[in-house]
Amino acid sequence: MIYAKDINERTPWQDLTPGGEIYEPGTARDFNTGTWRTDTPVFHEEACKHCMLCVPYCPDSSIPVKDGKRMDFDYMHCKGCGICENVCPFQAITMVTGGAAR
Repeated sequence: MIYAKDINERTPWQDLTPGGEIYEPGTARDFNTGTWRTDTPVFHEEACKHCMLCVPYCPDSSIPVKDGKRMDFDYMHCKGCGICENVCPFQAITMVTGGAAR
């Protein structure tokens, strides 16, 4: 069995564990998936009312919350899907073309 922490871009696909045999939970922190983005969300803090509607909708848990307020995006894991922009009733999030982290 190969562990997730040992997988990188040079790992041959033949060495990967078949999907039905994954035993190691909680590995998302080990992988930077933010470079997959083609669009990037921009947080407009002045427009945010901290209603937290965006937080549970984010499929990548890329919207951190501290002391009851949402923070800027975790660009290391955000894949730029745009769901957060669609659910924000205050236009506090806009998507821009380009995958680079801000």
